[in-house]
Amino acid sequence: MEFRSAVADAFNTLRQNRMRSALTMLGIMIGIGAVICTVAIGQGGQVQVQQQLENIGDNLIWIEAGGRNVNGRRTGAYGTKSLLVDDEQAIARLPIIKMCSPHVDSHVQITYKNQNWWTHYRGVAPSFLHIEHWVVASGAAFTDADVEHLAKVVILGNTVAERLFPHTDPVGKTVRISNLPFVVVGVFKPKGVSTYGWDQDDTLMMPYTVAMKELKGENWLDDIMCSAVSPASIAPAETQIGQLLRFQHHLRFNEPNDFNVRHPEEALQALKQANETFALMLASIASVSLLVGGIGIMNIMLVSVTERTREIGVRKAVGATRWDVQQQFLIEAATLSLVGGAAGVAAGIVATEALTRVLSWPAAFSMEAVLVAVVVSIATGVFFGYYPARRAAALDPIEALRYE
Repeated sequence: MEFRSAVADAFNTLRQNRMRSALTMLGIMIGIGAVICTVAIGQGGQVQVQQQLENIGDNLIWIEAGGRNVNGRRTGAYGTKSLLVDDEQAIARLPIIKMCSPHVDSHVQITYKNQNWWTHYRGVAPSFLHIEHWVVASGAAFTDADVEHLAKVVILGNTVAERLFPHTDPVGKTVRISNLPFVVVGVFKPKGVSTYGWDQDDTLMMPYTVAMKELKGENWLDDIMCSAVSPASIAPAETQIGQLLRFQHHLRFNEPNDFNVRHPEEALQALKQANETFALMLASIASVSLLVGGIGIMNIMLVSVTERTREIGVRKAVGATRWDVQQQFLIEAATLSLVGGAAGVAAGIVATEALTRVLSWPAAFSMEAVLVAVVVSIATGVFFGYYPARRAAALDPIEALRYE
């Protein structure tokens, strides 16, 4: 029997039993749709975590001022005043470090005409923008010359710009920060909400020299932000920084560190792994639906073999081979799975879009996942249709013709 003729016969047989065929395909459709939906949602979560990883910095290593011992009691972070610009410059000379930036921060009131806003400010070097991937959307960033000359210039986060300048371009305007005049030289591209839930755009940045001397009146740093030369260099860089700072601060071997070296990507990497595990679990659960659908195909095909015993006998009596009969039933099973799989892909896309809108959860479709789903649906039909097809092919034509 020609393959094309076998396909036509398969479709004719399925049309003759439309309700039964539809119910069988429904199991495959639900299974494929569930797999498509869960994979898309899982991939969307992984993309979101990857974006957060990129937002927190380029191989970021964060050194913060540590605690100190006061009458036997240890203070928390930022209790010491020993983290200095000299430390940042020493760390920047390490070959394993790509770039560094001093960092001082606090909260301040910013005012423009009759508008004002309480926000967070950061005193940094221009390199900080590269370390933590801040992009200036309009205007320009301040320069090393601005840092050296204590220029009162500021770059606004998107939230601050919208609050103070709802209908005006802020670049070139003069604002007052803690009653000091600052010229707005740029506005950052929005970054959105951080992993910890706070608005990253509710901030402003200025040269760290101005923040230290004009706003805080201090000569020490809150933090030093560094970028390692590669992800693999982060762990050894932390060790080298720790050893260097202990030497810089003249700490004896039995004295605790007066600084903390942190690597914030570790938390997000853990979150990424949790998302991957969750997506795998969802896909595994969804795959059970495929198993149920495959069992449904086997059941229906076994019933079909029983119902068409005389037909099989007639076919074999007029010259059909065992392979012809087996091929016919395999094609019917594969057709059921293929049509159900195609419907499942459409159902999965629709369900994912609906969940994305209702739950505001990101989703990421991939053609690879769709192609794999279609191949799996065909494979399911062939796998679960093989036994009924083999049973049909093994029927004795004489016994089949006697069957009532």
